[in-house]
Amino acid sequence: MRERIWLNWAMHAGFYLLLTASALRLVSRHGMGAQTVASLVVGGLLALTYAAGVVLWNRLGRGRVVWLAGVAAVWLVLVVLAPSFSWCAVPLLFLCLRSLNARGFAVAAAALTLVVIAAQLKIAREVDLSLILAPIGIAAMTAVIFWELQRESAARQLLIDDLISTRGTLADSRHRTGVLEERERLAREIHDTLAQGLTSMGILLQAADRMWASDPELARAHVRR
Repeated sequence: MRERIWLNWAMHAGFYLLLTASALRLVSRHGMGAQTVASLVVGGLLALTYAAGVVLWNRLGRGRVVWLAGVAAVWLVLVVLAPSFSWCAVPLLFLCLRSLNARGFAVAAAALTLVVIAAQLKIAREVDLSLILAPIGIAAMTAVIFWELQRESAARQLLIDDLISTRGTLADSRHRTGVLEERERLAREIHDTLAQGLTSMGILLQAADRMWASDPELARAHVRR
């Protein structure tokens, strides 16, 4: 779980670093024109929307898919305004893996990759095959790595759950064993006590029987004892 938490925060930090780097590149290349200002405003909205989901992640529950769709929609608008923000797709791919099932993740990964390719083709001075193959390769490697980490995390959590369950079973077994041993000990003590008592009673009655005629008082004392 520590690895999972570390990975989550690393991807969140990566998202904001990419967002900041894209904004700085936009300002340095195009100045503070109207479109740049609009892009920065949408970028700020994207940052706030993303942060809201991170803070409220545990409370969102099934609403995470809705939040993810909202983040993707704002990001798409931002990419249309400024294609340089397209590389924020990598952290978004990680969010898709955390929030969607296998089929939904595959669809989302393909859509994000197509947007990145379209954005790269839009800002490229010359169309090159690498502009298509590079985003596909990066998306494929990222998806495989994230998927493997997710699988290992799930397997590790399953192992931890099994160990906890086994520990609970062992504790119950030890408790039952202790109860049985205590019962056996008490049974032995009761048995020994009764045996001693019955033996003493037999001896006293035998003594009383022998003295009944010669010493009645002592015989009665033995019987009373």
